[in-house]
Amino acid sequence: MPEQHADDLIRAVQDLTPELTARAGEIEREREIPADLLDRLRAAGCFRMFVPRSHGGYEVDLRTGMAVLETLARADGSTGWTVMIGAESPHLLAMLPRERFDKLYAAGPDVVVAGGFAPQGRAELADGGYQVAGRWPFASGCRHADWIFGNCLLTWEGKSLPGPAGQPPETRSMLFPADRVTVVDTWHVLGLRGTGSHDVQVDPVFCPAEETFDLFTGTPCVPGPGFVAPLVHFVLHLGAVAVGIAQGALDDLTALLGDGRQRLYARQPLADSPAFRIQLGRAELQVRAARALLHSLADELWTACAENPAAVAELHPTISASLPWVTELTTAAVDTCYRAAGGEATRDSSPIQRRFRDIHTFGQHAAAAEGWLGNNGARLLGRPVQLAY
Repeated sequence: MPEQHADDLIRAVQDLTPELTARAGEIEREREIPADLLDRLRAAGCFRMFVPRSHGGYEVDLRTGMAVLETLARADGSTGWTVMIGAESPHLLAMLPRERFDKLYAAGPDVVVAGGFAPQGRAELADGGYQVAGRWPFASGCRHADWIFGNCLLTWEGKSLPGPAGQPPETRSMLFPADRVTVVDTWHVLGLRGTGSHDVQVDPVFCPAEETFDLFTGTPCVPGPGFVAPLVHFVLHLGAVAVGIAQGALDDLTALLGDGRQRLYARQPLADSPAFRIQLGRAELQVRAARALLHSLADELWTACAENPAAVAELHPTISASLPWVTELTTAAVDTCYRAAGGEATRDSSPIQRRFRDIHTFGQHAAAAEGWLGNNGARLLGRPVQLAY
C-alpha cells in the first residue's frame, strides 16, 4: 500500500503539471496559488504525502517527496515552493505533544501550517502558557494555512531568558489557528511571487503551553524515519525545488530553440552554434550534478534515519553545505538559459524570465547562504561545526 500511494501521488502530480505550467503567469499575478488549483493539489495528496499512515497520510519516503517537489517546481517554481511548505506541516506539528498532534489530524490528513522560523516574536511566561506578540516575514502559503506558527524569544518580566551557558537566548515556537493571526500584505518581490509569503502578525494573545514546540531541538512525538531530524530533510526538499526550477528553464530554452531561433547579427541559428552547445551541455550537467548529489545525500540520510538515528548528526554538516552548492549550480544553469534566450527573455511574458527571477529569489534564502559551506570544511578539518541544523 505505501508503494501504491507513492505511485498514485507521482502520477497525479504529473497529470497536473501541464495546467500548472499553463497557469504559471496567473499564479504569479495573483501572488498565490488559485483556490481551484489548491483543491486539486490537495486531492492529489500533496499536502498529506509526509503525514503518517496512522493519521490518514501517505508517509512517503524522502526520495519520493523530493521527486514530487522537483516535478511541481519544474512546472512552476512558486507551486513547488508552496507545496513544499505545506507538505512539511506534519514535521513541525510532530514537535507538539502526541495528544495534541492526534487532535490536529483527527479531522483529516490535509492540515497545512505556515509561519516564521526567525525568532521575531516575544513570548512572556504566563500561567499555563505564554502571552505572545510578534510579526514574522516570509510566511509562505499563509493565506490558505489552517495553522500559523511564529518562533519567539522567551521572556520573563520583559527580559529574554538566557540559554544554557554560552548559548543564545531561549526560543520557542507558538502555534495559532489561522483566524487568530493577521496576514500583512507585504509580498511584492522579484521572484517566487506566487508563494504568498506575506508577513503574519499577532498582537498580545495567549498561547497555551501544549500548542508550543521547540523548532530546532524538539523531539518528534511520532515514530518513523521521516520524523528523525526533520529540519535536515527540509534542506533536501529545498534543493529539490531549486533543481526543478533549473530543469524547467532548460525545458523552456530547448522548446524555444525548436523554431530555429537566431540571434541578431548571428551567422547561424543558436541551436547550430558550437559555442552555445557547449554552454547548454554544461548547464544540463550542472543540473544533473545537483540532482545526483541531493539523491545521494537523501539515500544516506534515509538509511541513517531508519537504521541508526545516532549517525544522522554526522551528516548534518554535509547536508547543510549541499544547499548553497546546489543553488550555485542551478542558478548558473538558469543564467545560461536566460542569456541564450536573448531579448525576448526580458519580457514579463517569458517563462525563462520567471525562472530567472525565481532562482535568484531562491538564492536569497538563509538556508542557501554561502556560510553553510563552512560546515563541510569544518567537518573535513575535524573542527567544531558552528552552524548546523
